[in-house]
Amino acid sequence: MSTLSPKRVLFALAIGAFGIGTTEFTPMGLLPVIADGVGASIPSAGMLITAYAIGVMVGAPIMTLLFSRFGKRAALMMLMGIFTLGNLLSALSPDYYTLLLSRLITSLNHGAFFGLGAVVAASVVPRDKQASAVATMFMGLTIANIGGVPAATWLGQQVGWRMAFAGTAVLGLLAIAALWYALPKGERGSVPHVRRELAVIARPNVLLAMATTVLGAGAMFTLYTYVAPVLAELTGASDSFVTLGLVLIGVGFTLGNSLGGKLADWSLDGAARIFLGVLAAIMLLMPLVLGSHIGAALALLVWGVFTFAVVPPLQMRVMTAAAEAPGLASSINVGAFNLGNAVGAALGGAVISLDLGYAAVPMAGGLLAATGLLLVWLGGRGKASDEPLGNPA
Repeated sequence: MSTLSPKRVLFALAIGAFGIGTTEFTPMGLLPVIADGVGASIPSAGMLITAYAIGVMVGAPIMTLLFSRFGKRAALMMLMGIFTLGNLLSALSPDYYTLLLSRLITSLNHGAFFGLGAVVAASVVPRDKQASAVATMFMGLTIANIGGVPAATWLGQQVGWRMAFAGTAVLGLLAIAALWYALPKGERGSVPHVRRELAVIARPNVLLAMATTVLGAGAMFTLYTYVAPVLAELTGASDSFVTLGLVLIGVGFTLGNSLGGKLADWSLDGAARIFLGVLAAIMLLMPLVLGSHIGAALALLVWGVFTFAVVPPLQMRVMTAAAEAPGLASSINVGAFNLGNAVGAALGGAVISLDLGYAAVPMAGGLLAATGLLLVWLGGRGKASDEPLGNPA
């Protein structure tokens, strides 16, 4: 085994994040195809996405506590093994309910992988580069929206949705190999002190940081969930323009992720305030520019930048607030992101159902971002721990 290389470690983690991002978002573009393939309605097929989000929220703390007794390399490899198994089961599912169960299985790795992966990423770099290191891992998730999701969607449309899941399972095998090569074998972990770690999570400043995460993710998914009908209604967008818009959002995610990591290295609370404040302003003003294709394209790109720039500081705020239990806190915070996804989707759906108009969808998300900004101010400037956030063993 060669000397530990931070670049190799971060690259291996990014491969895993790329695979997870691909499997999480691909079903959104294949819902009609999947629904037809298993004889389900579109709303029923939509439950596949809901089931995945629920699995992430429930699985994050459970899987983290179960796998903490293993070395981090072994834990991360086993989590990607669950990812691979779940995608293979999805590809082989004979009916809707089997597919639903398979998606639930797939989701169980999500929170724990990102949670433990964030701790490993932060542990292989100097303290003033930890947020950027976490952002590098999440870069795999953002790049998935540019390359992995469109590729898997195209494969599913051309060859069949089962092949899309099978192809994604191959990404899991690549991630396992990369993690085996990049990380040291390390020592076995210790059995976690569940009560002690849960006491850390229950601290008011940790809960407040997680609540901010929910609101930040909720702001994102209020619009992201309904971006296609919003563009169709307000911009008069064609299917091809909607596809272009999704690509621009993915590019914005990638740029914002890097920006968020760099600014979070400067100040976690400062970065969170800036990004949530700008995001709130963008979403509140967005209806004014969605009337033209050029305005919509620019708005989606800029929105993508700031909506994902909040991720590194929000993740690191929780990890530093819960420095005595960073793995569990980080994993639960990934579940908080998914809770925010559900909150945002529900809020956007409520706006539409109440006939408030599609222009009100981004404005509702802007109000969530503004509320998140308020929580950051209420929490005050977080005080980082003087100890490193773990080691890659």
